[in-house]
Amino acid sequence: MRKLSALLLTGALLLFPGAPAAHPADNGSWSVRPASGPSGERPSLYLSAAPGTTLTDRITVTNKTAEPLTLRLYAADAYNTPRDGGFAVRDRNEKQRSIGAWARTDRDTVTVGPKASVTVPLTVTVPENAEPGDHPGALIALDERVETARRGALAVGVRRAVGARIHLRVNGPTVPALSVEDIRIEQDRPLVPGAGRSRAVISYTLHNRGNVTLTPDVALRAEGLFGRTLLERGLTKLPAELLPRQQVRLTETWDGAPQLDRAEVELTATAKGTRESAAVTFLAVPWLMAGLLAVLAAAGGALWTRARRRRTRTD
Repeated sequence: MRKLSALLLTGALLLFPGAPAAHPADNGSWSVRPASGPSGERPSLYLSAAPGTTLTDRITVTNKTAEPLTLRLYAADAYNTPRDGGFAVRDRNEKQRSIGAWARTDRDTVTVGPKASVTVPLTVTVPENAEPGDHPGALIALDERVETARRGALAVGVRRAVGARIHLRVNGPTVPALSVEDIRIEQDRPLVPGAGRSRAVISYTLHNRGNVTLTPDVALRAEGLFGRTLLERGLTKLPAELLPRQQVRLTETWDGAPQLDRAEVELTATAKGTRESAAVTFLAVPWLMAGLLAVLAAAGGALWTRARRRRTRTD
């Protein structure tokens, strides 16, 4: 029986494909949140600093179980998951380049008693050469004990972790830049036009090329022959936050796509301070007709070759 080792990120602030969470990260056994301040509870840390600045804050870890908990603390850089754009963080053993390298607590591990909380100091040291813009990450509390879970025929080792988000903006020029790249269309249509329903799957890459976190909107439009509008809608399967220099591959299904037409498919991505469009040609030709055209083209090519050979012999 094979056994795999995996890190399961259970906190809503660690892996969350929808809107940013408004509550502390909590997996039912423990939670991690910024320590309450004069204005009350804070779900995340929002920090702003100039390069070369050192910031201090505090993080509270709460044990909700009836047994003591020992957790490892570490900071990690955030990224968008390639599949759906969810907010996720790097593993402790991965290379950290911003928050994961700059943020530190005053201890590597913390032991929290049953039904108790411990507050630990957090220091963020921003380097002199830090790039301006947003540097998202999280402070993680990891239970290093490995639990066994079943995944079909596999026994999987699972470690649970929860974290509080850290949103750091380094002072300097902010550059919002969003682009749509590598649009592709896969078609599924009947052999004979009108003999069944057709569908197209449009895939594309949404790329944040700037240095600030963006909340993207994408509009899809398809225009057929003679300027006919075939499709026009706003897309909903989008990341709530597209982090700086991150890109995600997304798909959109077009049910009832034309079975015989030539269309221009355009995607327009917008966010605060940026707008960009990209387009690709969509050629819908029934498979039977496409086969006949291929046969005719091959036959025409063969006739042209024979005629050329005859002319060459005659000459």
